[in-house]
Amino acid sequence: MSEENNIFTEFLDDYFAECEEHLTNVQKQLLSLENYINQPEIDETIVNQLFRSFHTIKGLSGMVGFKEVENLSHQMESYLKLLRDEPVILSPFGFDILLESTKILEQLIITQQNKTDSPSITNIVDQLTTLIEEISPEKRTQSSVTPQQLKLTDQQTENLKTLSKNYNYTWHFSFTPNSQLAEKGINVNVIRSRLEALGKLVHNAPRMTETHDIAFDFIVVTNTSETTFASWLEDGLVWNPYQEILPDSQESETESETVSLIFNSIENSESSEISILEQSKGSEITVKNEDEPSPESLLKIKPSTSSDLLPQVPTLTSQNPNVVRVELSKLDHLMRILGDLVISRAKLDENLKQVQSSLSAPQRRSLQEINLTLERQMRDIREGFMRVRLVPIGEIFSRMQFVVRDLVRSSKKHLNLEISGQNTEIDKLVVERMLDPMLHLVRNAVGHGIESPEERFEAHKPANAKVSLRAKTAGEMVIIEIEDDGKGIDQEKVLLKAKEKGLLTEFDQENIDHFTILELLCHPGFSTQEKADLVSGRGVGMTVVKNTVTELGGIVELTTQKGKGTCFRIQLPLTLAIADALIIVVKNQRFAIPQASIREIILISETEIIPLENNEIMTYRNQVLPIKRLAKVFNLESPLNPRENNLNIPVLSKDNYFQIVVIGTQTNAIGLVIDQIIGMREIVVRPLIDPLIKVMGIAGATELGDGRVVLILDASALIQNSKSKIPNSQLLIQRTKDKEQRTKDKEQRTNDK
Repeated sequence: MSEENNIFTEFLDDYFAECEEHLTNVQKQLLSLENYINQPEIDETIVNQLFRSFHTIKGLSGMVGFKEVENLSHQMESYLKLLRDEPVILSPFGFDILLESTKILEQLIITQQNKTDSPSITNIVDQLTTLIEEISPEKRTQSSVTPQQLKLTDQQTENLKTLSKNYNYTWHFSFTPNSQLAEKGINVNVIRSRLEALGKLVHNAPRMTETHDIAFDFIVVTNTSETTFASWLEDGLVWNPYQEILPDSQESETESETVSLIFNSIENSESSEISILEQSKGSEITVKNEDEPSPESLLKIKPSTSSDLLPQVPTLTSQNPNVVRVELSKLDHLMRILGDLVISRAKLDENLKQVQSSLSAPQRRSLQEINLTLERQMRDIREGFMRVRLVPIGEIFSRMQFVVRDLVRSSKKHLNLEISGQNTEIDKLVVERMLDPMLHLVRNAVGHGIESPEERFEAHKPANAKVSLRAKTAGEMVIIEIEDDGKGIDQEKVLLKAKEKGLLTEFDQENIDHFTILELLCHPGFSTQEKADLVSGRGVGMTVVKNTVTELGGIVELTTQKGKGTCFRIQLPLTLAIADALIIVVKNQRFAIPQASIREIILISETEIIPLENNEIMTYRNQVLPIKRLAKVFNLESPLNPRENNLNIPVLSKDNYFQIVVIGTQTNAIGLVIDQIIGMREIVVRPLIDPLIKVMGIAGATELGDGRVVLILDASALIQNSKSKIPNSQLLIQRTKDKEQRTKDKEQRTNDK
């Protein structure tokens, strides 16, 4: 490849990275812009951010020759320019066009990156062109001076006929407020005062123009000619000689009366200000599906400075000039180097232990101090480097807001999206991998979980459903929850579908719990939808969720209640490359258990283990804990190599006692029976990629200071394997209580004797 081609390829990489950054900004700003639909003013900061992003995308696309991206960006930029510079109100249709244009723009850039067929932009460009022409200043001026159909009451009509005999002129004035006029102190009350001084005011009422602006109509009878108020044209006032036009239908009469009623409430208010409904604050975002705004929402006018017109809406701040964008592959390379350093330090520590007996006390102490200092510095480097890779999970949540808004619009449902913990940080690689699973879960929540407005009304639920996205950290794990208050999962329907597909055994049918339901939902091709739609129904989404979370070393949990709602809980490690782990020994074989998976370590008597249907359980904190013997899981009943019988590890277990490592969560936990514990170590995770060497329960491998390979246990796989073979917890609890009671009765009889 020539040097010019190399330079162009590198420039393209920068182009796609830059576009991705700007599109993320656009999506965030559009969510803020939605609060200004049908409002007399728009926060200029939001419009300027959008304008700047589209302008940059347009310029960069022109440089690389992507004409379709350049053309569409130019049209969107033109529309935003009108919103910014002209007295134009953002209509619902205009906002929908911006949303659709952004989606197509993103698709165009992705297809250019993947070198696939691009979607057509003809339709969306035509819609943008038509919209721009409709709201252009020339079009607005023409429509403003067109005689309007006004509905006068019988009393007003009679007054007009009487006054016309004594006055020479009857004028129809129209006033359209905007931010520039408000800054000059010109509002509807000022205009009304001028007209009252001009003559007799017969009629006044607001109306909505074809461009979704608010205009106020006045009919005035006067002896003053047009030359007297010709200068008022600069104050947003236009006029015509009044001609009575009869309404075409009864519907217009009803609309006029409704708007007139609102206008009368404005006249009777003590102040000229009409406050604006405050938007939801914090992390809660309200998404509503309204095709047409109500008259009340159109009259939220406050003739004051632009900063006071609307509540402050959080916007994305400009990019910090000190930020450097680095490719993730370069960070991965540095992570591998750091992992090698961790292994080298572990080898140094191991060698120091072997030679310390031959060194004098001062030499030994000096080397130990150097070793401890090096360990501390390595940990500081690791933590600092991890912070470089960590990004807020809000990067995913913000995209989900965009998705939910689109789903609500297409499904005609009403819901509130609540977000918390969006500042929780997680590894960049995990964030990228979790985008698709989160998308599937949110789409399922809206498509499957949330009922229609009619169904919610019949179920005596609030009209607006609720979908919550939550994130928080717990130790070295991050917990993500997607919860809705919909109809819940119909377990009977799931089981019926599973029986049809032959996915349930007799054992499974007798022991149904949330874990079993989750396993069925995650089975490839499984769906309770009879017909697939644009949102769900193909049986792919939950499989993607399970596979991705498992590959990332995480756990998925499900809780659902029919008629109440559903909650998916995902636990993921904060980072995947370097972690603290507990090194254990089973039959002279060493294993590593990531610290994030460990709940606690307990020592129990052999009599506390209860055999049950070829399985073993024990009581643990008023619950039933399945027991897995790692020696049996991995067929390690005898040492693999006789020369490895002695690892020089102190035996901590006592006769007839077992050490149990409890892993998992409160609802999904198992106990692993081990022989010995070596201690905590810092390990470098090397995942097993080759499918031919993958083993259930093994997530990867690492190397300790002595150079030997240590396998890393997969807590999620061990838990799932154990749960699939153990009857449900209620049955286990009852049997355990019965056995404990029999033991107590036996002891009581012995004491009585």
